[in-house]
Amino acid sequence: MEDAYIIRGGKPLKGTIKLSGAKNVALKAVIAALLFDGVVTLKNIPRIRDIFELLHLIQTLGARAEFTDTNTVLVDSTKLKENKLDFLHASKIRASFMLFAPLLYRFKEASIPNPGGCRIGARPIDRIVNGMKDLGIKVEYNSETGYYKALMDDKPFGDYTFIKSSHTGTELMILLSVFCKDTVTIRNTALEPEIDDLISFLNEGGANIKRIGNDIVIQGVTSLSQKNPYTIVSDRNEAVTFAILGIITKGDVTVEPLSENYLKTFIDVTKKIGGGVEKTGDNSWRFYYKSPLSSLDIVTDPHPGFMTDWQPNWAVLMTQAMGKSLIHERVFENRFSYVDELIKMGAKIEYSSPVVENPESFYIFNYDKNKEHKQAITVYGPQHLHNGVLTIADLRAGATLAIAALFAEGESVINGASILERGYENFVEKITSLGGDIKKV
Repeated sequence: MEDAYIIRGGKPLKGTIKLSGAKNVALKAVIAALLFDGVVTLKNIPRIRDIFELLHLIQTLGARAEFTDTNTVLVDSTKLKENKLDFLHASKIRASFMLFAPLLYRFKEASIPNPGGCRIGARPIDRIVNGMKDLGIKVEYNSETGYYKALMDDKPFGDYTFIKSSHTGTELMILLSVFCKDTVTIRNTALEPEIDDLISFLNEGGANIKRIGNDIVIQGVTSLSQKNPYTIVSDRNEAVTFAILGIITKGDVTVEPLSENYLKTFIDVTKKIGGGVEKTGDNSWRFYYKSPLSSLDIVTDPHPGFMTDWQPNWAVLMTQAMGKSLIHERVFENRFSYVDELIKMGAKIEYSSPVVENPESFYIFNYDKNKEHKQAITVYGPQHLHNGVLTIADLRAGATLAIAALFAEGESVINGASILERGYENFVEKITSLGGDIKKV
């Protein structure tokens, strides 16, 4: 047996978790650092598989990108010499597409394969490609090679409006516009606070980027350089995973540091179902079991709504709530890979078909009316969950199955541990510190 967790559940988890750096900031900040002159130092970078894949990918391009301390990464683009990404390595991570920005500014043309990452939906790239074209960048896709080729004859200029907001698309458009001609305005942008952290990093280096409501306005600058190391924010997805573990195991878990803006929606719904929440410091949050939980319907939404990354974890919690809870997924069209695995453990979950009047506009992904979409589930609770042999299909599903196994009595085997480790740093060590019984084999 390889690449698996063996978990003995049924214990209340108690203690404090120091959160790792946010995966969704770390990947983008490392790429953005390639736009800077000279050496860039980034702190609080998590030692996760996606980061190591990205650092290796950047090294294949000739640049320097490496950990110099436990959670400190140094990036230096001085010797960047390649403008075509290796297909195998680039296809492993979604963020690889953002390398178009530094490569186009350095070489005027670049080739990058279709982005990778978890298969939680088609994650269409068309919105991003359309944005690049509206800024004056020529982009072509070769279906035979699987590569996008882009040409940038002049500095980007103009405006672009996302038909539907895109997190990665917003970030790439920002990076492409840092050295723009005059001004670029990006409209209907994603509102996630991780994007604002990326903007802060760029602005500290000399960029001129302002968010005005749903719009982002970029005044072009000639160069970026770092004066002081930049520390990225903590990971709110990790925070939610450990918060739910504290509640569902009838334990008591504090997560820190993270400002309320990143967790407010989750805190609000946790209070609604009767979960214990307490602010114990400026950026410290205690989650604990207080009383029997009530069911609650949720619909995933971009920030400030209920995050799509939270809903798999939330589903496990709802198996222990009184009544039935509807979980309606708006953001991705394949986010329920964990359902069959939870059913194996005794969960009662059924697919539901909520009535949606205008699905093409309601769903964030590109809705295909000719395709069957399973976008909602009903979770019944409370249900007795037992141990099982489970398989992880994607990152957030992995954390979900780990939560279920840590809650259920008996020994469970979870295959595909490396998928979970794409986004969770020192997962085994952190669970063990809370009194959980887990080992990797």
